[in-house]
Parts: sequence; structure tokens; C-alpha cells
Amino acid sequence: MFSVLLFDKGWAFMKMDNQQPDIIILGLGPGNPDYLTVRAAEVLTASEEIYLRTEQHPTVDGLPEGLITHSFDWIYEEEDDFQAVYQRIAAEVISLAQSHSPLIYAVPGDPFIAEDTPALILERARQAGLSVEVIHGVSFLEPTFAALEDDPLPQVTVVDALELTSIHYPSFPPDQPALIVQVYSPHIASDLKLTLMAVYPNDHLVSLIHEAGTPEIKIENIPLYELDRSPWIGNRTALYLPPLAKGSSIESFLEIVAHLRAPEGCPWDREQDHQSLRPNLLEEAYEALEAIDKDDPASMQEEFGDLLLQIVLHAQIASEYGEFTLSDVIRGIYTKLIQRHPHVFGDLDLGEAGAVIKNWEAIKAQERQENGEEKGMLDGVPGSLPALTQAETYQNRAARVGFDWENLEGVLAKIPEEIDELRDCEDGIRQIQEIGDLLFSVVNVARWLRVDAESALRGANQRFKERFAYIEEKARAERRELSEMSLEEMDALWEEYKDLPKG
Repeated sequence: MFSVLLFDKGWAFMKMDNQQPDIIILGLGPGNPDYLTVRAAEVLTASEEIYLRTEQHPTVDGLPEGLITHSFDWIYEEEDDFQAVYQRIAAEVISLAQSHSPLIYAVPGDPFIAEDTPALILERARQAGLSVEVIHGVSFLEPTFAALEDDPLPQVTVVDALELTSIHYPSFPPDQPALIVQVYSPHIASDLKLTLMAVYPNDHLVSLIHEAGTPEIKIENIPLYELDRSPWIGNRTALYLPPLAKGSSIESFLEIVAHLRAPEGCPWDREQDHQSLRPNLLEEAYEALEAIDKDDPASMQEEFGDLLLQIVLHAQIASEYGEFTLSDVIRGIYTKLIQRHPHVFGDLDLGEAGAVIKNWEAIKAQERQENGEEKGMLDGVPGSLPALTQAETYQNRAARVGFDWENLEGVLAKIPEEIDELRDCEDGIRQIQEIGDLLFSVVNVARWLRVDAESALRGANQRFKERFAYIEEKARAERRELSEMSLEEMDALWEEYKDLPKG
């Protein structure tokens, strides 16, 4: 007769009834010996010795008298990397179990909540043909949420602080609560605070929970910016992060757009397709550019939202058509950014921006070759771009491979040359071509001066509009038609407006 002790990753450890397993992995609970399970207490009472992942746990002081304990804390002192520590502990447990059966290996809390070594031991035991029994324990989660008087369901995210400190942006939806574990030092808390502040306001109220599951439990409610100032941060400190306002995550936004497209959604949204939304995408892009040109953060925030709506709508429509999903879009650009930045995500050493750009073009050329594309460097520039932007893009791409003037003087000298060619041209078709060449040369000057030609021309258009509106305003004030004013009068008002203080 066999009894199944554990299912994990599609396989099971089994033992004969009344036969001791080779390894017992035991959960010590959150810290108070009263929280030991009946089964754990039975095994500990009947045992002579156990191996602890760490002695730095309150339950250890409450273990049965006479029980011989060994810990692997010495491995932590010899290794700088936690993964290396866990691998060595797992190897030690397997080695010991092969000569000291049954071996009891005890970990804080529950073996499968915020613990890495049990899974490693199970995998190595399977390979070595060793049987394993897992005795579960009360984890730190139960007393933590009890102290918070909160139910983790349905949406609390549990995150490792060490993972968050190694990235630059939180990895979970900010409009859902999160519990961040292993905030075991002020240094970790400081790095964690910087990551969270990429999304959360500095004064966002958070809760630090210390010593959950022990009589010394303490909860601090503090603003985020004080996170690393707590004097009680230690091995058993966790952070509860309340959510931001509803609708603050991309997931919530995707749900809203999907709802609009659903049968019970908006009739207008349901009728749209890629082609019908094309003008909206273009319009929102220009409105976002206008907000950027005005250097107006409030307008930029709003216009970027409008532009994002267009992107998500197209992705939702594509998902319904079976073409692609927004996840595909994100994964594609995610992969592309990693592939095209080997100097950031790989070991390539590129010292300055120019080398980065050249390497970028080389990578793109290799991608085109691998995809069987015969396109040239300029073929990927959209024909629908505004002409000035298209010209600048062509020039930039050619310059990346060295097809460019040696200095600004050569670029400037091209403008009077093009003007002379225009003067000498009487044919209408040639005049169009020469004007085009002149404009192309002006764009090249703007590029050399690091000025966006499209934005510069829009700025000039706006100034013209404001100055001409001033002339109209003065004409209305004098009850005159513009056609009644002389060019000299209008020019004087034009210059008058230029001299007015702006602010």
C-alpha cells in the first residue's frame, strides 16, 4: 500500500506506509512555537536532531529540549549571492540524507511560501531516488493579514523585495494592493523605496509589519518616503502597499477598452476598425506633439492618454480579429529593445552615442537579412510622415553610415547654392524640384543644429498666426477692414506685436 505525500511539477514522492522517508522538510511556522502544526510538533518531539536553514528564527528557541540542531548559516557567510547559498544548502541536504536517513530539514514558515530551498531539494531528491515528506506550516502570510485585518483575496500581489530592488519599475498593477516580503534591512528598504517612487507618490501611506506571528508584532503606518527610516526593520519585516486609485494600471485600462468593444459596450466603438480609426490616430499624435511643443505637462498627460487609447483600441480590434494582442505588441518591442541594446543588456562595450547608433543600424540590417528582407535603410521610413520629418529621417539614417557633410559650413553653403539654382530655373517642374531641394537643405541645417524641423516650422506657423491675429484685432478696434490697411500699416503692427513682452 502506497500513500502519496506530495505532488509537484507532475511527479509525486511516495513511501510505503509506516516506512520513514529519506528527507522530511518541515515548516516551523511564523515565529511563535504555538503556531507549530500538530504533525510538526510530533516529528520534532520524536526526533534527536534537525538541520535548520537558519537559526535566526524565534521558533528555534521553543524547540524541544535535548533536540540537537544544526544550521546552514555558515553558508550565508561564505557566499555573496543568495541563489548560490540556496544551491549549496540543497546539495548539503541531499548529501547528508544519503548517509543520515531520515534527515529533518526545517525552514521558517511554510516550506513553499517565500522559501527557495525546498523546491531545489525536491528536484535533487527525485534525481537521487530519495523519498521526501513535506510537513507544512503556518506561513508569515496568515498572521500578517490578520494583523492588517485584511483578506488577501481577490487581488493582493505578493512580491519579493529583492526582486523589486533589482529593477527600475514595479512589476505589479499599482491599482491593486501588494505585500512585499523580505524587507530585512534599511538598505533594502532604501532601494525598494526608489523603485516604488517611480509610480507611487512620495507621501503614499504604507504599512511596515514587523515580527508577524510573534508576540513582538508591530505595525507602522508611514509615508513611503520614510520607508528606510524605521528603527525596527529586520529579518521578519514586510511592507503592505495599499493601491493607487482605481484605473491606475494598464490592465484596468485594457478592461475598459475591451468593455467598450463588448456586445454590451458602446455602439460607436464596436463599429470601428483599423481603417476607420486611422484619422483618429493621426490627429491624436499631432495633438500630443502640440502639447510637447507648448511644454505643457498637464496637456501632455491628457494627450498621451488619448494617444494610448488609440493604440489599445487597435490592439483590441486586432485581438478580436485573431491578428495579434497587446501582449504580442509589448513582447515584440520588449524583445526588440533588448536585442538592439547589447551594450545595456549584454556584454558589448560601446563608449558613446555615435557608436550606439551605428551598432543599432548594423543590428537592424542583420535582422532584415535574417528575415529575408531586401529592403534598404530608407525603405522603412513611412511614406505618410510629414515631409519635413521624412526628410530629417532620411538624412539621419544616411548619416549613421557616414553619408553626411563633414561640418556645418558645408551644409550652410548648400542653401545659397540651391537658391541660385532656383533663380536660374524658369521651367515650372524644375522650380518645384529646386524648391524641394532648398527645403531639403534647410532641414539638413536644422538636423545639424539638433533642431526638429517640423517643430520649428510649426512654431513659426504659430508665431505668424499670433502676429496676424494682432493685426486683425487692431483693425477691428479701429473698425477697419484689413483690405483697407496699407502694407506699411500692417507691417508696423506686425513689428509692434514682436516687441510686446511675452509671458
